[in-house]
Amino acid sequence: MNRRKKKWKKRLFGLILLFACCMYGPVGWTAADVLPEETSGAVEMGEDTVLVGGMPVGIYMETEGVLVLDTQGVTGLDGQEHEPAHNLVRAGDYIIRVNEMQISDKKELIQTLERLDRKEVVLSIKRDEEEIDVKLDAVECEPGEFKLGIWVKDNIQGLGTITFLNQNNEFGALGHGIHDTDTGVLLNLSEGRVYKTSIRSVVKGMDGVPGSMEGLIVYNRYNRLGTIRKNTEIGIYGTLDDVQSLFEEQMAVQVASKEEVHVGLAMIRCYVQDSIEEYEIQILEINEAASDTNKGMVIEVTDERLLQQTGGIVQGMSGSPILQDGKLVGAVTHVFVNDPTKGYGIFADIMIRETLE
Repeated sequence: MNRRKKKWKKRLFGLILLFACCMYGPVGWTAADVLPEETSGAVEMGEDTVLVGGMPVGIYMETEGVLVLDTQGVTGLDGQEHEPAHNLVRAGDYIIRVNEMQISDKKELIQTLERLDRKEVVLSIKRDEEEIDVKLDAVECEPGEFKLGIWVKDNIQGLGTITFLNQNNEFGALGHGIHDTDTGVLLNLSEGRVYKTSIRSVVKGMDGVPGSMEGLIVYNRYNRLGTIRKNTEIGIYGTLDDVQSLFEEQMAVQVASKEEVHVGLAMIRCYVQDSIEEYEIQILEINEAASDTNKGMVIEVTDERLLQQTGGIVQGMSGSPILQDGKLVGAVTHVFVNDPTKGYGIFADIMIRETLE
């Protein structure tokens, strides 16, 4: 019995990951007269009304195929170094098939290479929405062992903030896309899930050094909250299966059009010290025609409580709702690296429209 318990504990421990949320890049998060909170029963919502978020979630995403990070030289049986993929495959490509065999993850790629009986390999690659075939010669490094000289990855994990939930239980989060940290490429989503998380610590942001939140996530079915349907340049979107666990306090607000947003006092809603709270900010600039949709407004944290706790905006706050005049007007997206009190935000109506597509 004791041996069973030890084995069970060991498995559980292996599922628990404690990490700093820094993979999503710079981040960032409004005003008076917020609608009263509803704490029991269902909240009725219309097309222009949502439940406002501010809760952190654990994020797990798998890519469609395997993402190429880089190419490298490998030493063959002849003792010479070869670069079979050089100038043929490049960072940001997705390998989706090898010799017509479908590839969904690194494990399948490795297994396919283990079964090779000839050096010639045809890789089917997705590059900038175009699918192309690339021929190369694999290098035999040991008898019967072939390598392509390609670094790849197939999943990403991290932490972000839910912005809103609509009447169809569809959520929007982050306000910006999830990119690979090595290549800068927007990850091509195969499947993804969101999980419960708890914030264990916050590293304060300083001039030139963005801060971050550290969360504890257990990736199992008991902590699963829902699925991610798409990863876009303006956020991640999906469906919640367990609404009550995340939205215990159901606060319904109207969504403002970007024309309603104005310079001045606003609030951000985020989870920092064991609870979701609203903190004062100032909207300093508004740019409805910004070429980068994630940077429609410039905000500054002015609330001394948040400045004391985090130094301003930290990584992991991406998606934190911005409220103004009782409406949801946006979400925090980026932090100014040289001034963590300031950052960018995206307009809420842009994110809402994404749930309709």
